[in-house]
Amino acid sequence: MASLSIPATVEAKPAVSRLQDPPLTRWALSVLALLALTAFIVLPLVAVFAQAFEKGWQVYQEAIRQPDTLSAIGLSLLTVAIAVPLNLVFGMAAAWAITKFQFKGKNVLITLIDLPFAVSPVVSGLIYVLVFGAQGWLGPWLADHDLKIIFAVPGIVLATTFVTFPFVARELIALMESQGTDEEEAALVLGASPFQMFWRVTLPNIRWGLLYGVVLCTARALGEFGAVSVVSGHIRGQTNTLPLHVEILYNEYNYAGAFAAASLLSLLALVTLVLKKYLEWKTGGEAR
Repeated sequence: MASLSIPATVEAKPAVSRLQDPPLTRWALSVLALLALTAFIVLPLVAVFAQAFEKGWQVYQEAIRQPDTLSAIGLSLLTVAIAVPLNLVFGMAAAWAITKFQFKGKNVLITLIDLPFAVSPVVSGLIYVLVFGAQGWLGPWLADHDLKIIFAVPGIVLATTFVTFPFVARELIALMESQGTDEEEAALVLGASPFQMFWRVTLPNIRWGLLYGVVLCTARALGEFGAVSVVSGHIRGQTNTLPLHVEILYNEYNYAGAFAAASLLSLLALVTLVLKKYLEWKTGGEAR
């Protein structure tokens, strides 16, 4: 019986992707995306800096050097210096517990971490007023002990910590789940203590993701407006953060001062964006 053979000269034809869009469609979508980015991001950003320097560098410097502006900058930096380290510790602890252990209430903890994403910042600020305000649940006790939370720095820190809580935890949870627990288990088998395991195994593996979460948390803390506006009381030179100070100056028709302060926030946003892209590149490079 004759055997069947396949000719060696037959070449496999490359598969043609049926999902590839026509060139005209790709160009049209790209142009539309660029126009949207220009209209909603680039132009407002350019307008902020143009208005800030419209009256010259001298006026800009004078606006930044105003005592109330310097106080707002200092308060914003102080809030970040307290809220971000707190979220760093809370986020690492929560991510460690969720990804390394199985326990009752784990889903509840994950839900609580995501709560600030679901609740309006204004509502979260009102909750703190309800709890710590003069007519709140703990208000009389705080007044008797001469402790002030609302319309003071502690209230601003609490509100900022709440709205920025998910950023570090959520970044680490996804990263640590993808890495698994093999290396930690191997370290324990070889005799490493829990501290040595964390310092020499876990932390080096999550360092770039941790920094990425910290950058996002810092950016959110600097730009927070809604929750801080409710608990701050808008006291000039005392409880006004930089976003609140921008609003007050603009409402007073002090456009030079308002846009000068806004330019600082915009500059911080650009720096955050550069750091974010760098950390994304580092994280992606290590993943590959």
